[in-house]
Amino acid sequence: MSMVLATTWVRRGVAAPFPRKYEIDEAELGRISKLARLQLEDAQEGLTTSHEKSDRGKEEESDDSEGGVQENGGVKVLDDKVDNDDDLKEYNLDDYDTEPIDDEGEKFSMFGNVRSLAYHAPSEEDPYLVLPEGEDEDDEEREELQILATDNLLLAAKVEDEVAHLEVMVYEDEADNLYVHHDIMLPAVPLCVEWIDLPVGKNSEGRTTGNFVAVSTMRPEIEIWDLDVVDSMYPNAILGQEPEEAREGNGATKKKKKQKKKLKANDEYHVDAVLSLAANRQHRNLLASASADKTVKLWDLNTGKCAKSYSMHKDKVCSLDWHPTQSTVLLSGSYDRTVVVTDMRAPDAKAPRWTADADVEQIRWNPHDPNYFYATTEAGTVYYFDARIVPSEDGITKPVWILQAHDGAVSTLDINPTIPDFLATGSDDKQVKLWNVQNNKPSMVVSRNLEVGRVFSARFAPDQEVSFRLAVAGSKGAIQIWDTSTNSAVRRTFAGRVALPDGEVKERFVGVADDQGDSEEEEEADEVENGEEEAQGWESMDED
Repeated sequence: MSMVLATTWVRRGVAAPFPRKYEIDEAELGRISKLARLQLEDAQEGLTTSHEKSDRGKEEESDDSEGGVQENGGVKVLDDKVDNDDDLKEYNLDDYDTEPIDDEGEKFSMFGNVRSLAYHAPSEEDPYLVLPEGEDEDDEEREELQILATDNLLLAAKVEDEVAHLEVMVYEDEADNLYVHHDIMLPAVPLCVEWIDLPVGKNSEGRTTGNFVAVSTMRPEIEIWDLDVVDSMYPNAILGQEPEEAREGNGATKKKKKQKKKLKANDEYHVDAVLSLAANRQHRNLLASASADKTVKLWDLNTGKCAKSYSMHKDKVCSLDWHPTQSTVLLSGSYDRTVVVTDMRAPDAKAPRWTADADVEQIRWNPHDPNYFYATTEAGTVYYFDARIVPSEDGITKPVWILQAHDGAVSTLDINPTIPDFLATGSDDKQVKLWNVQNNKPSMVVSRNLEVGRVFSARFAPDQEVSFRLAVAGSKGAIQIWDTSTNSAVRRTFAGRVALPDGEVKERFVGVADDQGDSEEEEEADEVENGEEEAQGWESMDED
């Protein structure tokens, strides 16, 4: 299984030309060892509980062949010599934290491989990131290490063979090249990524700008990572960690901890998966998060603490977006089928609420006219609302227009940063569609099946030079970067608004495909399902 669930771009010139190698210290090794011990203890307890349940079920069975049951006066009883922990013996869990000694009398531990990563002295430069003396003229090797000022980073939250990680990719536009520069291991299935330009956590003192990413997962915590560090073992900061006393059940035993009820929503941290993140570009220390626990929280990145918690929705909150010019106004969308505009300075004030026909999937302010915003739904519709027209008291909401954009849920929507009225939508129906919504008359420009499976993310590049590049990712674990300016229908529609290539141009795609791919059964099913799409989906459509 391989899926890319979320992507985001990093603009040009932000990344360090040569990322530094992460160095592990003794404190970090101790932290890793402690976490591993806790995981092993949980695994041992789970196995023991499983065996106890299994043995209770076997008490009613008759099995003389294995010696597990004996006759005693016509009554079958369990043999006291049966060892319920046979399956655990091979792991030697009783001595797992004891450091063994090798043949030469030196100690080594189960975490020796972690220590061995720091193979060079602290005063020495890492040979993998710095070219050896005398090889400075080797341009090919240097290009493999360096991130140029003309390169974009593309961050992809990925699950591959049950392993969750964040791929940090480099996109070289002129070379038609997209490759993985390094990756970051994650603790759970990632749901959202948000780029942050403010240094956070350790080694951030004295720095005013940075290249960081916030990652949310199926867990309630938010991790902050430094993108200019390779092979990091631990994030720079974790927002919303459950307090120690809550994790330990206020001193309760581990068995009682397992039976502890699910935590209720509170004002300090999330208690369920974080579904959306939004960094405030004007107040750079503020990060908003939306969760399945029905709350929206505002984090101060300077302190790592929750500054304020909001409860404006009655169901899971799935999407957030800060107002482009009014820095304290936040847009939020929820599975309660509403969109709310909240001024974070007045949390107790009654906020206007717009309704939709189905669960809201994604919401976005229009950056070219911030008086309006878009909302997509699970029913395949796109709404366009005027934020100045406050909904009536009876809940009736009249949008500027409604578009039935897809046959499945519209999971992603993006607005071109350079061209007004140029939209991209992606859906569970595996289609990516480009739209012209000029004069509030939406019309489809082109539709594509880019063979990424169900589309989870479609994002335009942020720089003006590459603003027509659309990164598309989905359930097949593949990413395609589509240069939409090479599409003939796009050129015909938007030629009068921006300079575009003249004449016939070959349509351009750049991607890194998943090595594993789908199973043969899934591929055959897709071939049948997409047979008609292959004949029609690659034709440009212009309804103007």
